[in-house]
Amino acid sequence: MGRPIYVIATATVLAGPALAQDLSFDGLWRANPTVECVYTGGDGSALKIEDRVLYGAETTCDMTNPVNVNEMEAILYDMECEAEDDEFQDRAMFMTAADGGLYLIWNGFAFKYEACGDDPALGTVTTSDQVGIGE
Repeated sequence: MGRPIYVIATATVLAGPALAQDLSFDGLWRANPTVECVYTGGDGSALKIEDRVLYGAETTCDMTNPVNVNEMEAILYDMECEAEDDEFQDRAMFMTAADGGLYLIWNGFAFKYEACGDDPALGTVTTSDQVGIGE
């Protein structure tokens, strides 16, 4: 009887990381419609996630040790980050939003991003400068 339990327990442990790895957040994400869907690495840039690396404003983070969050389209990651003159580690949860966007929950803050499409709409007004309302 001990052997079947061992097999079931092993299968459960092996399935956990596989499920977490199946959910990908790769792409460009913007915080609001006025942000261009381009990653520049500075403030006002889109957030970029590629191959489990998050590229933010002057920060790059390796997303390691994925843990699937049960009953949610979400993964908890250990974040190993580098900024200009700093290195730090943290944890963050990435979750698929109902509208296809991304929730990023990090250190007491929840951020909502919308996905940048492959072919952004041309001619869409996204800033006040584009309609002649300047400073």
